[in-house]
Amino acid sequence: MSFTLATWNINSVRLREGLVARLLTEEMPDILCLQECKSPVELIPMDQFKALGYTHMVARGQKGYNGVAILSKLPLMDTGEKDFAALGQARHVSARLQNGVTIHNCYVPAGGDIPDRTLNDKFGQKLDFLTEMRDHFRWERPDRAILVGDLNIAPREDDVWNHKQLLKIVSHTPIEVEHLTAVMEAGSWHDVTRKDIPQGPLYSWWSYRSADWDTADKGRRLDHIWATPDILGASHSSRILRPTRGWEQPSDHVPVFATFDL
Repeated sequence: MSFTLATWNINSVRLREGLVARLLTEEMPDILCLQECKSPVELIPMDQFKALGYTHMVARGQKGYNGVAILSKLPLMDTGEKDFAALGQARHVSARLQNGVTIHNCYVPAGGDIPDRTLNDKFGQKLDFLTEMRDHFRWERPDRAILVGDLNIAPREDDVWNHKQLLKIVSHTPIEVEHLTAVMEAGSWHDVTRKDIPQGPLYSWWSYRSADWDTADKGRRLDHIWATPDILGASHSSRILRPTRGWEQPSDHVPVFATFDL
């Protein structure tokens, strides 16, 4: 069984329904994991997606904020969600394919603007969310699993446009990288994208504040695809679809892809 999976923070699935449909039409991944859907599940516009062959969905949603969804051509079984840090927000959902592979779709809190939990509750919530993710995967060790999503951390020096300038900027601070690394180690997760593309700058997010995002290229790699060791060798063909950032009314994130032969 071979399938291609993509992950994309869509920043409102209802506002950008046409962009999702375009991606599904042009790139035809077997599975698309969306974050920041900003919609109750029942209002996710599935009619068009079903017409394109994506007849299966497992999702968690809420009005106007957060929200995660897995759209699939392949049958899925809903395997639940975790409310890490007890935020009461739709930030995780998991589903299992018929071949036994479990997909975790995660949307880690952004963390606000100040990287100090004593001054910024949102930063503390982000660290607590990651700590509970670590503990969960430590006690429920995953196997035959893939974790994807907007993890809101760019861990490597070449995952940001300027390592030194961003060391004190939320998403690239050492404490965030330490917390993300702890999650990876707890679940024995491996970075599929960097396995396939080990060297050089890779970005999946460019701020809306940049008037000419493409020329300035002040990006960060916030969106990730991980896999457990037992299926890591089956992954290949990772890519980041940068051109979608230039589509009309785009998300500030772009899709990340990987293929698995299982």
